[in-house]
Amino acid sequence: MTKLGSADIDWLAALLREAGTTEIMPRFRNLDDGAVQEKTSAADLVTEADVAAERMITAALLERFPGSLVIGEEAVSDNPALLDDWSKTDRRAFVVDPIDGTFNFASGVPSFGVMLAVVEAGETVAGIIHDPVGQDWIMAEKGAGAVLRRLDGRESALRVARPANAMAAMIGSASWQYMPEPERSLVAANLAQCLGNVGYRCAAQEYRLLAGGHIDFALYNKLMPWDHLAGALITQEAGGHVRRFDGSPYTPEHVGGGLLATTDPDSWTMVREALWRS
Repeated sequence: MTKLGSADIDWLAALLREAGTTEIMPRFRNLDDGAVQEKTSAADLVTEADVAAERMITAALLERFPGSLVIGEEAVSDNPALLDDWSKTDRRAFVVDPIDGTFNFASGVPSFGVMLAVVEAGETVAGIIHDPVGQDWIMAEKGAGAVLRRLDGRESALRVARPANAMAAMIGSASWQYMPEPERSLVAANLAQCLGNVGYRCAAQEYRLLAGGHIDFALYNKLMPWDHLAGALITQEAGGHVRRFDGSPYTPEHVGGGLLATTDPDSWTMVREALWRS
């Protein structure tokens, strides 16, 4: 397998923008009746933009990288068996969320993103999150740091915030909705200890806040690879600390166990203990 080069990363970033420009933004606030459907609940939606964007991205990836594996959210929704041992293959895998934040997109709220992670030998080696509204990217390659790239090509390094010394000084994002009881109510109540809580219903934008130094932690219970692989790598490359709830490293094979991403190990321990304290 030939290592991805800088030209490949640039091409992937451009592909996500093309999907946003041609398939997503023309449909934003312009969805016809029947263009939005429920998957598992009224909060779990799919639109014709999700389907069209994933189809376009998948076709382009397979043309440029023949023999690779593409794990797309909507493809897995149609065929869950695609997730069986996918991360153990020796083929390069591209993990795609065509619209992260579909509920917002379908509601006309401009908080969503296009996410792509590259996985090789069971390890995430690159992550890109594109904002079709703001027309920029946050991105990282393993071991090379994380950057914010603007449409004109300018780049600036991403860095998580300086560690806070107390929960009362922290702003966080906690997606407790998918937690089982009594954990759900416990964590939701303990969030009152924080200085503030943001809930964008969009991991793409929440990882952007964390990696850019604007919030102190992000917590998720539901782990699907397209929601977290890119953001977790970007956060780590921006200096952050990402672990599952039991403290173990998060890898592409994991679809359970929760995820807590913070600025540093001490903050991780502080948040983990405070939010689960009964």
